[in-house]
Amino acid sequence: MLDRIKGNKGFTLIELMIVVAIIGILAAIAIPNFMTYQAKSRQSEAKVGLGGIFTTATSYFAENGTFSVLPSGLGYAPAGSPKYTFSYNATQINTVATATICNGVTTVVAPVATASAFTSGARGNIDGDPSCDEWTINDVRALVNTANDVAS
Repeated sequence: MLDRIKGNKGFTLIELMIVVAIIGILAAIAIPNFMTYQAKSRQSEAKVGLGGIFTTATSYFAENGTFSVLPSGLGYAPAGSPKYTFSYNATQINTVATATICNGVTTVVAPVATASAFTSGARGNIDGDPSCDEWTINDVRALVNTANDVAS
């Protein structure tokens, strides 16, 4: 009988079920954390885009002594296919169908621009839920997350 037991090789069903259970527990812990990490990394698009708007607006100010009241005066256009809609002086710089509709509303962040100051905004849905992620930046480079889609 011992000769027959020594000849059996492989795993028992119980051992395999324990491994499956361990993998399931690890996945249940890791997947939500990964989704949050992924959404936070998408927020960098808004930061970079608003940084680009800040740079072009301050360059325009340095050359002309006033901030542009039209986004066309900045010459800024986000590259690629952004998840955010960027606004300058209440005018959309780009139109992204998936980014403009949040909570059933298709409005942009209400930025303003005058001869001596500006505020620009970015709005997008970065994780597929009904809430939006909104950011603003102004002429002193104060970058503010006014509505955090990751925390909702």
